Amino acid sequence: MHNQDVVFMLAGGLAVALAFGYLTNRLGLSPIVGYLLAGVVVGPHAPGFVVDRGIADQLAEVGVVLLMFGVGLHFRLEELLAVRRVALPGALAQCGAATAFGTAVALGFGWLPSAAVVFGISVSFASTVVLTRVLSDQNQLHTPTGHVAVGWLILQDVFAVLVLVVLPAVLKDGPIDAIELPLALGLAALKVGVLIAAVLVAGGRFVPWLLRHVAETRSRELFTLTVLVVALGIAVGSAVLFGASMALGAFLAGMVVGRSEFSVRAATEALPMRDAFAVLFFISVGMLFDPAFLLKAPALVAATAAIVTLATPVTTFALVLARGYPVRVALGAGLALAQIGEFSFIVAAAGKSLNVLPEDATQVLVVVAIGTISVSPLVYRLAGPLERWAAGRPRLWALLTARTREQLGSGPEPAPADADRAYRAVVVGYGPVGRTVCRLLRENGIEPTVVELNVDTVKRLRAEGVRAVYGDATHPDTLKEAGADRAASLILSSSQVSGGSEVIRAAKELNPEIRVLARSAYVRELAALQRAGSEVVVSGEGEVALALTEAILRRLGATPDQIDRERERVRLELSAGGAEVYSRNADTSPDLLLPDAPRKN
Repeated sequence: MHNQDVVFMLAGGLAVALAFGYLTNRLGLSPIVGYLLAGVVVGPHAPGFVVDRGIADQLAEVGVVLLMFGVGLHFRLEELLAVRRVALPGALAQCGAATAFGTAVALGFGWLPSAAVVFGISVSFASTVVLTRVLSDQNQLHTPTGHVAVGWLILQDVFAVLVLVVLPAVLKDGPIDAIELPLALGLAALKVGVLIAAVLVAGGRFVPWLLRHVAETRSRELFTLTVLVVALGIAVGSAVLFGASMALGAFLAGMVVGRSEFSVRAATEALPMRDAFAVLFFISVGMLFDPAFLLKAPALVAATAAIVTLATPVTTFALVLARGYPVRVALGAGLALAQIGEFSFIVAAAGKSLNVLPEDATQVLVVVAIGTISVSPLVYRLAGPLERWAAGRPRLWALLTARTREQLGSGPEPAPADADRAYRAVVVGYGPVGRTVCRLLRENGIEPTVVELNVDTVKRLRAEGVRAVYGDATHPDTLKEAGADRAASLILSSSQVSGGSEVIRAAKELNPEIRVLARSAYVRELAALQRAGSEVVVSGEGEVALALTEAILRRLGATPDQIDRERERVRLELSAGGAEVYSRNADTSPDLLLPDAPRKN
């Protein structure tokens, strides 16, 4: 029966996680809460079925690797470099502040200085798994907030690697060698640098070559196997050869595959089980929970939780805001980091192996981790209400946005209020479609104002003499600064604009006469954008369907009138309620069919 422990763990653990995840989801909570509770139920501190903790930890590590590989697939090096000015100093300062707070708390409870410092370091690292999951659930992973938060966490991972290398040198028996410590730091930095260079440079050449040759075999199984080998191989190699975390190695592997032409296929074919394995991470955390510890040291738990849920978000918010980012981005990044996770336990385990941390330290981290991970999705949703609360207080809002205005400089201002409304347009987003739209507007005598959340793009546009506003288009003040209250048109040029319906409603409140044209990635979003007030909505899915329909009909020899009628029929099917319209009219509108098509009796 021993050989079946893995099967029992997967069957029992995932079944309990499914039940609790479904229940918490029905209650309006994140399924993560259910997964953690499932870990408590199948853990050693609860009666009944108990899974093998060692197996659970190993499978959870696979989940972390696959999840970070998936994040790397969609994360570009350019995005990480774009936030380096805020992520590098910010992550370092935030970790330092949290370490100081944690050390002070541990010293206050009578711990030895060495144990207090290691404990402080442990509470300074947020969970990459939780953060990416929360951002993904809120469709915020590929937004400025997501870029800042993920970049911040990646640099935290690098700091954690340095800590794990330095701890043995610092906490060894006997005095600290003044030469050994700098050498250990330098060696750790060199290892991480060589790892990044090896994966991104050498791997950037070899991995696409390998995937290309495997893809030529036309075997789906071989391609899937190759991608998994790349993800797990680089992750394990990072840990074994460079002493880095497997999560960091998997992230870098994902970036390499994501830069190739096989990124979409890798995401859709090779990672179907990553969410299921990621669930095992939360189960393994829940298994550590001992309810009796809450009664043993409630004050220590409360003080540690305050560091994670108050000190870290406030510090992060202040640091991001100081770099000139909008209030919403600063709030989102701060609230997203209000939890601890995998690296906290890794550092704590290193401290225990060096006979520095007491057993109570692990239990404190487990209790705080379960609590903060459970409420993390709810905490993140406070960003919008907190921003609106601050915006309603003019003095506070002016103080919070002063640095953003200073960072952007003076730049061209929007046209005066008495400008001709017919010659003004606001374009939200400056991606490929936004650039094309702006060019067409300028060529036809209409000067656009661009609303963009990328500060470098805004600076470049202003340097080129283009009116640009740096801010979140869902906020009425941003739209007003862009001149939406005087413009004739508002164009949502990006299908990734967060809160498209909210942007439209805010613009309509400022200017009921404004004409809105919106772009949507999916047909299912059309109805919501139309209800919000968009006169024209263009869907990528819809345009593809219409183009294919027209091509097929031309091939079959249909007349232009028949093609027009069939295109209208497709529009009805795709739009909200269109399928119902078509089903009602199919029997009574035979002219919608091709001449030679079979008709219903």
